[in-house]
Amino acid sequence: MKAEVVNTDLVVLGSGLAGLRAAIEFDKLSRGKYEVAVISKVQVMRSHSVAPEGGAAAVMREGDSFEQHAYDTVKGSDFLADQDAVQQFVMDAPGEIIQLEHWGMPWARDQEGNLLARSFGAHEVPRTYFAYDRTGFFLMKTLYDRALKGDNIRFYHEFFATAILANEGRFNGLLTMERATGNFVYFKAKALIVATGGVGRIYKYVTYSHTVTGDGLAMAYRAGIPLKDMEFIQWLPTTMIPYGIPATEALRGHGALLLNSDGERFMKKYAPRKMELAARDIVTRAIFTEISEGKGVEGPRGVKAVLLDTRPVGEERLKSIYKTFRENSIQFLGKDPLEEPIPVLPAAHYSMGGIHVMGTELSTTLKGVFAAGEVANVSLHGANRLGSNSLPACLVTGKWAGKSAFNYVMALDGELMDKPVEDIDKYVESSFNVVKKERGAVTPYEIRNKLQDVMEEKVGVFRNERDLMEAIKTIRDLKEASRDMYVRDRAFEYNLEWVHAHEVLNLLDLAEVIATSALYRKESRGAHFRQDFPSRDDGNFLKHSLASYTRDGPLVSYVPVTVTKWKPTERVY
Repeated sequence: MKAEVVNTDLVVLGSGLAGLRAAIEFDKLSRGKYEVAVISKVQVMRSHSVAPEGGAAAVMREGDSFEQHAYDTVKGSDFLADQDAVQQFVMDAPGEIIQLEHWGMPWARDQEGNLLARSFGAHEVPRTYFAYDRTGFFLMKTLYDRALKGDNIRFYHEFFATAILANEGRFNGLLTMERATGNFVYFKAKALIVATGGVGRIYKYVTYSHTVTGDGLAMAYRAGIPLKDMEFIQWLPTTMIPYGIPATEALRGHGALLLNSDGERFMKKYAPRKMELAARDIVTRAIFTEISEGKGVEGPRGVKAVLLDTRPVGEERLKSIYKTFRENSIQFLGKDPLEEPIPVLPAAHYSMGGIHVMGTELSTTLKGVFAAGEVANVSLHGANRLGSNSLPACLVTGKWAGKSAFNYVMALDGELMDKPVEDIDKYVESSFNVVKKERGAVTPYEIRNKLQDVMEEKVGVFRNERDLMEAIKTIRDLKEASRDMYVRDRAFEYNLEWVHAHEVLNLLDLAEVIATSALYRKESRGAHFRQDFPSRDDGNFLKHSLASYTRDGPLVSYVPVTVTKWKPTERVY
């Protein structure tokens, strides 16, 4: 079967905050001259970006400064962030808050009409702006409404991308499967912005939507673009077990306490100044340490946990700006947080690593390909992201990528882009072979479940050489087993199992990258904690890891961290 060819100018892969913001910026600059095709794996408003509750950090009030926000971010990153990128990010973030306000974003306000800000972990100043407990949803709705008014933006809902194709070192097009029909469509374009989010579903206990399977990361990797700092995965300290529903960090900013089975406020041992508002990696390790020392409580389904006491937050707030949290607690745990603490446990929440991009232009090593949002490693977050820095990062990097792609496409005007790509039929045939295969040894779900188990057990919060080597062996065995994978659903229309088979192949490649990068980083920094190397080692590892694709597995090399102002110091909260 041949793929239908659709010609366009810019493809934006991913319709979350970064993708929509990039499409809007490109469309605004081109004034209708160039078409933007936004490719979404789901219906646009079902993007994972609707989920965040907490808010967006920006310097917008007296007593705060760009320097303070930048330093908090660099310190939170355990000094692995590129400081020039961080400084530009904090300067551009307030403009995005105001821009969204002008497009209709309903930020929360006080009685005088001022925007409300609240505290988040490891920020020294309250600077997180929010829209009650629906910040992500309202940001998405505001951007989608604005994009629909664009001059030349076209949406393609429920198209699953399978390959980034290039010709002579330059992007040529994106191959996709239309989920409704099973037909393949090749979007031939001048440029691509990848904005597909993180890789969260590589773990079992997560806060991510089921659709977050690292597709953009895996395609970029196989297209020859290196992935940077993939060993750094963030766990959100407080989620409702056994579902992984976030109990937002903002609750701790408003006074919620973490308690062990003795009723002790245990964070005083790990972060005596910031307590529950220390950086996420520190709070996460503290929770698991308490549990391993026998100070956990029995949670639902026998899962060990600690307690989050939100009663200090107050009834008025719990019934208004934390209404969804309270409803979820009552509905899923049978506990009213106005009356008693709830059991919580960390869950995989964010990928600090991503596609290696250049500076704030966000270009990649493949000409014509850019990346924005969580899928891109700028690097703003280094080894540990601060809460509420992700939403402004999506907006700011989306704007940067849209502008860069516009400049790139403008410069191409007049150049011929019609050289054929010979690999299209090969990729289509390879995908059809999966669904046509009548018999095999293993289903996508059997592989995915085993992969999630090994990532959770061997490549989790605490790591060591033995576990990582065992994990890599298991991942490679699963990759070998995937050669005999088959799908039981024979239909072409809306065949989820077929899509899931592709997702599993993506997750396998990324798991190998994460585990291998973690094995080679023989130190503890931010969210990457090695039990056999428990200290940070600036002498040998103040550098970014780059994982490049080879047929035999990832090849890991390193590039320097950009330090402009703040030399690494001991990170104490």
